[in-house]
Amino acid sequence: MAGLGAPELIIILLIVMLIFGGAKLPKLARSLGESSKEFKKGLAEGAGENEPETKSPDTKA
Repeated sequence: MAGLGAPELIIILLIVMLIFGGAKLPKLARSLGESSKEFKKGLAEGAGENEPETKSPDTKA
């Protein structure tokens, strides 16, 4: 299956503009950007929790 090309993206953008209107589009884009940033931040925090713990050298196993 091929990826989205320029014509498909233009059509999607036009449909989004018709649905949400030109005035709400900047707010929608801003909220999508913030959501993406929070999602990536959550992924990074989750990845940090899964790292194996290392034992300190003074601890005897």
